[in-house]
Amino acid sequence: MAIQIDGKAIAAQIKDEVRARIEQLREQGTEVTLAVVQVGADPASSVYVRNKKKACEYCGIISRSYELGEETTQEELLALVQSLNEDPGINGILVQLPLPSQIDEDRIIGAISPSKDVDGFHPQSVGALSIGLPGFISCTPAGVIQLLRRSGIEMEGKEAVVVGRSNIVGKPMAALLLRENATVTVAHSRTKNLAEVCRRADILITAIGKPKFFTGEYIREGAAVIDCGINRDENGKLCGDVDYAEAEKIAGAITPVPGGVGPMTVAMLMVNCLASLELQQA
Repeated sequence: MAIQIDGKAIAAQIKDEVRARIEQLREQGTEVTLAVVQVGADPASSVYVRNKKKACEYCGIISRSYELGEETTQEELLALVQSLNEDPGINGILVQLPLPSQIDEDRIIGAISPSKDVDGFHPQSVGALSIGLPGFISCTPAGVIQLLRRSGIEMEGKEAVVVGRSNIVGKPMAALLLRENATVTVAHSRTKNLAEVCRRADILITAIGKPKFFTGEYIREGAAVIDCGINRDENGKLCGDVDYAEAEKIAGAITPVPGGVGPMTVAMLMVNCLASLELQQA
C-alpha cells in the first residue's frame, strides 16, 4: 500500500516559513503586496481567488483585489495591468485565468512586468527556467518539486514521466525535473503505447484533466505518483487524473485529490510573492 503524500501538511510548512520571513520584513518596515485581478465571476475562479487571498492573510501578505465585470475589454485590462506594473507599492501581479473570450490571455500575460510575474507564466520567466537562470517558476510544478523533496523522494538519476505538455504544468515540470538531474520523458495525447511509457517511470506526474484515466496498468510497482489533475467524477466528486483506489495498491507513494498538489500551488504562490520583493530590491 502506497504512502500518501500529504500536500496540506507540506503546504502548511511552507506557508509558515513564508510567514516567519514576512514578519521579519515587517519589523524592518517592509510590506509585501499582491494585486489579484479577476475578470467576471466564474465560480471555480472565485474559489481559487478566495483561497489565494486567505493564504495571503495567513502569511501576512497584503492582497489588493481588482474585480472587473465580464464585459471588461482587453484595452481596459491592459491599462490596469500597466498601472499595477508602474505602482511601486505592488510587488506581485496575479491575473486569474481563464479570462472572458474577448480577451487574449497571452497578450495579458505578456503585459505583466517579469519582475512582478508571480504566476511564472511570462515568456521571460519561462525562458529563464528553460536555460537555468533565476526567475519565477509556475506554482504547480514548483509545488510538485517541493512535495518530492520534502517527502524524501530521490529525483537524481530517476526516470520521470510527465504526462501533459501544457505551458503551465507539463513543460515547466519537465524542465524542473531536468534541473534535479532526473531522466525525463514528456508524454501526451499523441504518445504511442502510453501505458508502457508510464510503467517505465520511477516518478509519474499526470496533468491531462481526465478523471481517473490512469489505472493500475499505467503504474510501475513502487513508483511515486503525483496527480496534478483536478476533475469531477460521474458523481460530481473531486478527483484526479489517477484512479487512486487502484494506484495506491501498486505505487510506493501517491498524492490524493483533493489534498495533494492543490494546496502546494497556493503555497508556492506565497513563495513567489516573497521572491518578488527580493527580486525588486536586488
